[in-house]
Amino acid sequence: MENHIVLSLGPEGSNRRNSEGSFLRLEDGEILFIYSRFEGDYDDGAPSDLYMIRSADEGETWTKPEMTLSASRFGVSNIMSVSLLRMRNGDVGMFFIVKRPQDVDEIVLARSSDEGKTWYRFVRCDIPGREAYYVLNNDRAERLASGRIILPLAVHPSQPVAGVPYYFEGRGYFTALYSDDDGDTFRLSADNVYPSFVHTKSGLQEPGVVELRDGVLWGYARTDQQVQYEFYSYDGGMHWSAAQPSVFTSPCSPMKIRREPESGKLVSVWNPIPNYNGRPKYPAGWGRTPIVFSESGDNGETWSRPVVIEGKEEYGYCYPAVFFTNDGAFLTAYCAGGPEDGICLARLTISKIFM
Repeated sequence: MENHIVLSLGPEGSNRRNSEGSFLRLEDGEILFIYSRFEGDYDDGAPSDLYMIRSADEGETWTKPEMTLSASRFGVSNIMSVSLLRMRNGDVGMFFIVKRPQDVDEIVLARSSDEGKTWYRFVRCDIPGREAYYVLNNDRAERLASGRIILPLAVHPSQPVAGVPYYFEGRGYFTALYSDDDGDTFRLSADNVYPSFVHTKSGLQEPGVVELRDGVLWGYARTDQQVQYEFYSYDGGMHWSAAQPSVFTSPCSPMKIRREPESGKLVSVWNPIPNYNGRPKYPAGWGRTPIVFSESGDNGETWSRPVVIEGKEEYGYCYPAVFFTNDGAFLTAYCAGGPEDGICLARLTISKIFM
C-alpha cells in the first residue's frame, strides 16, 4: 500500500477552517472537489461559503481554491456540507445545507450545466412544514441502481417549547429523503430509525448509506456507544430495520463507505479507536485518531485489517470523502487539524492511496 498527501489546506488569516467536501469526475476528465470554507471562526455556525478546486492529473496536483457559491445567495451567512452527484441530464448536482436561525437547516440541490462554473437552479429537498435541524454529511448523496437518489439524514428536533425560550434535541434519529424524478421532488422515508440504546447524548448521528450488490441498502451512523450502529432497507429506502451495533468500533465520529465501481469492492474510512474510559484525548483532536481504511470483497461480510492513513496522537481526522481514480488508487479528503490549527476541523487534507 502506498499513501501520500496530495493537498493540505490549513487555516490562514481570517480563513479559520477549510473542511468537509465531495469529489466528482468532470466531462473533460478532471476531478472536481468542492468544500466548506469558514471565515472568522471554526465552529459550524461561523460564516461559510463553498469553494472548489480541480485536478487534471488524477488528484496529484490541484488548482488554487476559488469560490463557487456564496451563502449570501440565500440570505444567510453559512452554507456547508457538500455532496456532489451527476444528474441524468448531464448536470452537476450539488447538495448542501443552508443554515437558518434557531438551528433550522434546509437541504438544497443546486444544478450546474457548465461543469460547476455556475449554478442555475436551486431545489429545496427537505419537506416544508417539517422544519428541523437536519444533518446531511458531506459526500453522502447516493444514486441507487434503480436511479433513485437517497439522502441519509440525522434529525434533531429544534423548535420553541411552551414555557422555555428554545429547545434543541442533541440525540439524533435517522431518516432519509429520496427522489425518483432526479431531484425535482423529494419524499421522506416511511420509517424513522431511533436509537436502540438509552444512555446516550448522541443518539444516531451523521449517517451514511451504501447500496450492496443485492440491492439492499446498508445504513450506518456514529454514536457515543463506542461503535458505529447499522440498519438496513430492503425496499430502496422506504422502510428501515432497527439499529444494531456494527463491527466498526469508533468514537462519535463519522464513517464513510463507498463501492469501487469496477470491482464492486467496498472501502470504508473511519476512526477505529473509541473514546474509552481512560483514553487520552487531546483538545484539538477530540480522540479522532488514527484515520484508517479497510476493504471488503464479499459485500461487507468480512473486512481486511485496517490500514492507517494518518495517526498523530494530538491530531484529529474526520469527515472523510472517497473517490476512485483511473490509475488504481482512491482519494480520500478529510479534516486533519492539530494543535497549531486549534481544532481538528480546521485543515483540509487529501490523501491518495494505492491499494
